[in-house]
Amino acid sequence: MKNKILIFNPRSADGKHRIPNSILQVGASIYGKYEFVFVDGNLEEDAWQKIDSYFKTGEYNYFCCTVMPGPQLKQAIPFTKKIKEKYPECITIWGGYFASNQFKASIESDFVDYIISGPGDVAFPSLINSYEGRNLINENGDTSKDSDIRRNDNLSFEAELLKIKNLIYRNEKGIIIKTAKEELLDQDTLPPLPYQHLDTFYSLENYLSKTFLGKNTFSYHSSLGCPFTCSFCAVVPIYNGRWKAKSAESVYKDVSYFRKKYNIEAIEFHDNNFFTSRNRVVEFSELIKNDGITWWGEGRIDTINKYSDEDLQLMKDAGCKMIFLGAETGNDEILKQMNKGGTQTGETIKEFVKRLHPIGIIPELSFVLGMPADSPEKVMAQIKWDINFIKEIKEINPDAEIIIYLYSPVATEGSELYEQIQKAGFSFPQHLEDWLDPAWENFDLRKNPLTPWLTPEMVDEIKNFETVLNGYYPTATDFRIKGFKRSFLRGISKIRYRTGFYKYPYEIKVLHKIWKYRQPETQGFYSE
Repeated sequence: MKNKILIFNPRSADGKHRIPNSILQVGASIYGKYEFVFVDGNLEEDAWQKIDSYFKTGEYNYFCCTVMPGPQLKQAIPFTKKIKEKYPECITIWGGYFASNQFKASIESDFVDYIISGPGDVAFPSLINSYEGRNLINENGDTSKDSDIRRNDNLSFEAELLKIKNLIYRNEKGIIIKTAKEELLDQDTLPPLPYQHLDTFYSLENYLSKTFLGKNTFSYHSSLGCPFTCSFCAVVPIYNGRWKAKSAESVYKDVSYFRKKYNIEAIEFHDNNFFTSRNRVVEFSELIKNDGITWWGEGRIDTINKYSDEDLQLMKDAGCKMIFLGAETGNDEILKQMNKGGTQTGETIKEFVKRLHPIGIIPELSFVLGMPADSPEKVMAQIKWDINFIKEIKEINPDAEIIIYLYSPVATEGSELYEQIQKAGFSFPQHLEDWLDPAWENFDLRKNPLTPWLTPEMVDEIKNFETVLNGYYPTATDFRIKGFKRSFLRGISKIRYRTGFYKYPYEIKVLHKIWKYRQPETQGFYSE
């Protein structure tokens, strides 16, 4: 039957690649119900040839693609377009942050049929069921499984679609329809990820690599969403301030499986906010503390700063080596502009990095520079202010890692920040294929803002400081930069860093290029 499904993960980076949890989650929702294959663009020399070879069999009717902003668009857009041109009866389904946040351009492209906006654990199989006519969907969104039951004659196809939550599509009149948001499900009740099914296409060992955390580093998602509603964050429109997590026991069960079967030594938790629940983190730390596993996760300063020193020490003893933290800025007024929420302030940031120093957990702080302001002078003043704040952080805790982003708008529609960037003349591409312009790829990596309020002088100020900072304090995550290399970089950067002379740091750039210095914010941790 022509009802097989291809689930595609477009290429996202040039280095060692993480296990594709997003497509695993999609696969879990239909495992045992429909036949499907995985294609990982990161591990294919010619991903299109692989995709086309499947569709040439005539057995595939669904092309499903996860789409993150940035590099993944270079395969997601042209491949989906080719599928629609060559196999016009194929149903194309997108998911991921880009598809959800740029749904209008995606749906209006005429080659993306549906978008799963948010978790697809129910939405994705329900959409396939509607097309296959295998299941009837009741008022609660549940399904009654019976292969002999066909679509209810009194229920039109579009009425079925309207019952599927987290779905975006165009109806017969060409109107874009966004169905209701689904409540986040109990993560412990979801089917397990089909790791062994993925292993039949790509050895799972291909996804385990040596990083600064340890050998055989494993990537894992233990929760969905974030309870905060920062107006600059791409997560907010999808989850609307909601958060749901697996229990500590469930997470530990998965980790133990990979430790025993694949001898993993480290984990990257790629949750939007791993540390939301102190009780869960403490319980997990107690479970894993004797297993010799090192780990990294993302969290908020004002949340983790409420943990006791005993909690933080337990985390350290249990293998927590580094925490990624959205500092954003040390300027309290800009934090309000961002609608950061919570209780974070510049003083809170300084207090927390100071607390972590004697414990030995490395704070990895991300800063967002180049926010809009009333005048160019004020924008530049804010940039200089945060540069000095970053240097103050390094004085308090020299081990603190600093990641600098240029502000790239993903402002929540309706927020004050959204109105501000609109008035300043910023707008996203209206046509999907315009996103293939290299300038927009850099925008998505937060390295080329394309924002009208940032002048070349301002961008140079930020990037030159970043170069000097990465010379004087090379990231610990690129473990190749050590010994002589590290000392030499620090030596040639010392005068610039201490005097504040950041212009034309060509000597540092040359060494970064020769030694292939890897910035974790663009390609992830260096791995081999």
